[in-house]
Amino acid sequence: MSKAITTVFAVALATVALSSCGNTIRGMGQDTANTVNATQDAGNRVGNAAAR
Repeated sequence: MSKAITTVFAVALATVALSSCGNTIRGMGQDTANTVNATQDAGNRVGNAAAR
């Protein structure tokens, strides 16, 4: 019985750990996309200022 409880606990712990990684990776992707968008916007503003 003790081995079954240990196995269930290990599976639950692994599930929580892996779901945390998924959220972190998703957040990093969003941060990267926001950085790219901000860089492009800044480049557009510089280009528009230079064209005037």
